[in-house]
Amino acid sequence: MGEAYIYDAIRSPRGKGRSDGSLHEVTPVKLSADLINAMKRRNDLGGHVVEDVIWGNATQVKEQGGCLARTAVLASDLDERVPGLSINRFCASGMEAVNLAANQVKGGAGEAYIAGGVECMSRVPIGSDGAAIAVDPSVAMKAYFVPQGISADIIATEYGFSRADADAYAVESQKRAARAWGEGRFESSIVPIRDQNGLPILDRDEHMRPDTDMQALGALNPAFKDQGEVMPGFDAVALMKYPHLERINHVHHAGNSSGIVDGAAAMLVGSLEFGEENGLAPRARIRATAKIGSDPTIMLTGPVPATEKVLADSGMKIGDIDLFEVNEAFSSVVLRFMQAFDVDHDVLNVNGGAIAMGHPLGASGAIIMGTLLDELERQDKETGLAAICVASGMGAATILERV
Repeated sequence: MGEAYIYDAIRSPRGKGRSDGSLHEVTPVKLSADLINAMKRRNDLGGHVVEDVIWGNATQVKEQGGCLARTAVLASDLDERVPGLSINRFCASGMEAVNLAANQVKGGAGEAYIAGGVECMSRVPIGSDGAAIAVDPSVAMKAYFVPQGISADIIATEYGFSRADADAYAVESQKRAARAWGEGRFESSIVPIRDQNGLPILDRDEHMRPDTDMQALGALNPAFKDQGEVMPGFDAVALMKYPHLERINHVHHAGNSSGIVDGAAAMLVGSLEFGEENGLAPRARIRATAKIGSDPTIMLTGPVPATEKVLADSGMKIGDIDLFEVNEAFSSVVLRFMQAFDVDHDVLNVNGGAIAMGHPLGASGAIIMGTLLDELERQDKETGLAAICVASGMGAATILERV
């Protein structure tokens, strides 16, 4: 087996996932092609130098259907001989695209890949694909399916996180994101999005609310309480799976949950020989990758067993990791990760996360990997771990090691 390296990591700004969001006018194909072209331009790549484009997105219908990866290649400046592979592991799609590319390189199936993902949630709403896990009773009943917000509240109830804990985490995410933008920490990786005339559409994450405080969040009603409690409520389904819980404590709302946004991210992954042939210096080695299945009801605890697996596979311990990025799907997801591994918040999500800046489903895994790499370089640290929870009960994790 060979080694796989990251040569570049970029992303778009994240636009509000609504009809008045700045990226609403941009199609998933254009957003993807813009990132692919930026990767080609930044690294002076020939049109056919990469083996494939592996692209993740979670809602693969309408504008995001029909092998979006191949369509994006044809809309980009890459040679038409480059194929395209669209994949879907829900929220981990972007990370899985990068991991798949890395493992292809390690196995000798090509020298270089562009990998990442996209989600235009203002144009293709979450759930618009009619996923069987949510709508087919024969599957949903067997899996004790509940919506993700209920799952996040189950985590809070099961592991003892209060509304104040969840809100305090969210406030800190906003503060960290505002500081990171204020200090220019994202500048090297952001690709501004422009219209067909070259005029700027968006060059900055627009979902952030840096003035958020505990008082403002305290005024918000729990978002999933009625969904859980009003008959026929999902709480009853959850309590059949978790009868030791007297009730579900509903602590999550829009302010301590990830934002609905539009966005894309990409990484250039290749062998050492690819870098030497193209005059590129590797930034990090992808040391290990992991994916797992987990309880589909509580659903969002996957980062914990995925991290345990990637550490075991790499022969490492949690203390060997310098920095962590855990996708902020909901406050309780990250609080549980820190609790499980006794990880200090000082080394985790140091630039904020999806609660502040948004969670473009198919892109988020690649986004947090890029953020992790940038921060490892900024702090001159060596090793980082990125982990993400996944709908239907899955998790994924990747260990990066600076070169």
